[in-house]
Amino acid sequence: MAMSEQLAREKLDSVSQWWNTEIIDVHPGEIAVRGYRIGDLIGQVNFIDMIWLMLRGNLPRPAEAALLEAALVASVDHGPQAPAISIARMASTCGLPVNGAMASAINALGDYHGGSGQLCMELYAQINAEAGLHGDLVDAAITVIQDRLTAGNQAIPGFGHRFHPVDPRVAPLLDLVGNAVAAGTISGRYAAIARATETALGVIKQRYIAINVEGMTSAIYCELGFAPELGRGLYVLSRSVGILAHAWEQKQQGERGKGPMPKDVPYTYTGPRYRPVPENRAARRAADAL
Repeated sequence: MAMSEQLAREKLDSVSQWWNTEIIDVHPGEIAVRGYRIGDLIGQVNFIDMIWLMLRGNLPRPAEAALLEAALVASVDHGPQAPAISIARMASTCGLPVNGAMASAINALGDYHGGSGQLCMELYAQINAEAGLHGDLVDAAITVIQDRLTAGNQAIPGFGHRFHPVDPRVAPLLDLVGNAVAAGTISGRYAAIARATETALGVIKQRYIAINVEGMTSAIYCELGFAPELGRGLYVLSRSVGILAHAWEQKQQGERGKGPMPKDVPYTYTGPRYRPVPENRAARRAADAL
């Protein structure tokens, strides 16, 4: 092989290695996902299976897929008063297409709204490490929570709700988790940590603070072996369904330029009263420019 040909091939190989992935292999007329031909997957696996395959590299057991699906269903929507949903609806009234409305809404899903699942998974991991193999989970939760409170982190992610005294999504998820533990699908370790955290909060705060849907789905995602940051991504996948539905519904209603509240409901102004502009300001500015 001529030197120039060898150098060209080495260069091509180098460029081809610029991006590498274990997820998908695409050639003309061929698509394979994680080693499975796409034609074999279509009609044989459902969307939940596909999410798991893409993120984890293998297909889930049916019981694992069912538990993941339940968690995703639980977080799909929480009404137009939820910030991301209201953003999607307002964006639709501004003439954005559904993808623009969805992107606007999804960008609002940060630590305070939509990110508590990831933060709760990190909390559970910390409690798990504090307890070790044989430590008491409630004692470990008390220690971790007290440390967080001392550090100034007053909100404990995954617990309490601004609207629901008891989150109606938690009980059915708890039932499914209990069944999955009994069937050996999951260990139940993180479900126990979630319950211990709820107990620990009651001890510390001297009042009942119920686990919410993020606290419960976080336990499920931990049980299923997802990393905390993937927990946030899974929440975004789930809530995107509600965002899409609301964006589309609002678009069908045909209203334009809706703000966060009706025009006849005033906002509260807290700035200074009307005041005069200093005399000769323009003349002084012109003089300063010389």
